[in-house]
Amino acid sequence: GFVLFLRGISCFAGFSTICFFPLETHFYHLSVSAGARNLLCLSHAVVTGATSGIGRAYANELARRGMDIVLISRSAEKLRQVAGDIESRFGRKTRVIQTDFTEGPSIYAAIEGGLQGLDIGILVNNVGMNYSELLSRFLDIPSPEQKITQVINCNIMSVTQMTRLVLPRMIERRKGLVINISSEAGSQPQPMLAMYSATKIFVTYFSRCLDAEYRLRGITVQCVAPFMVFTNMTRHLGVNPLAKRAPEFAWEALNTVGHATFTSGCMSHALQNLALSIFFPDWLRLSSFCMKHMEDYAQRVRQQGKEALDSSTYKEE
Repeated sequence: GFVLFLRGISCFAGFSTICFFPLETHFYHLSVSAGARNLLCLSHAVVTGATSGIGRAYANELARRGMDIVLISRSAEKLRQVAGDIESRFGRKTRVIQTDFTEGPSIYAAIEGGLQGLDIGILVNNVGMNYSELLSRFLDIPSPEQKITQVINCNIMSVTQMTRLVLPRMIERRKGLVINISSEAGSQPQPMLAMYSATKIFVTYFSRCLDAEYRLRGITVQCVAPFMVFTNMTRHLGVNPLAKRAPEFAWEALNTVGHATFTSGCMSHALQNLALSIFFPDWLRLSSFCMKHMEDYAQRVRQQGKEALDSSTYKEE
């Protein structure tokens, strides 16, 4: 029954998306010129978590719009691949900085050195992680002592420290854009995703407060809180008609710059957010009834995953 209830919400959101699609298209075509002018007059864009998913899509879209790109991520091999792809496809210069954002404060001196001398107009704080691919209680997190620190370092510290590094020069120039990627999971409390949800509402509040503090100094701080986008973090969910492809999402989200400082990124995600707020309010989301059904659902998914793994192991033998 609980799963059917959620599917009903999804159907409503899908129907709304179809009904409002002409409005969505009209709005974003109107917004392209203003957003593009603001982006093209700046020099470098810095993107964290830039080798896959939303981060790579933002890097590609910003390069397509004429910006040189600084890619920051963990894998040196993937960084080289993405950098080469941007240079060959868009003819833009790239710089790569290899780092692991889960390691904490020690990494930021090296990042600051790697950014030295660059005229940075845009920062996209995209890097983020969850502690489990499946819904789970806080104390059921795998390797909790390590994971708790990694999630905080990656989802919270990265946003604050990267902003600290690039914001002073933007203020001197009285021009700059910081885009912080939050999540729909931070729009409402999400049991069974407690830490991830809490870190994302931090990103949302931090972004909105900074935008108020520095707006009169020429800085825009935009918070983007998407619903489902096809990324490495959501690959376990499989094909979903309500999920956006990352390139499409980045294109639409960038077109909201100059029009919204807090956005779902695209019309379909905004409508899904509206549907959930109406049909799945906090009192229901946090109820014992809902918790029981979420736990049952998570247990079934775990069992299915175990059976699939056992089956694949048996075939290999």
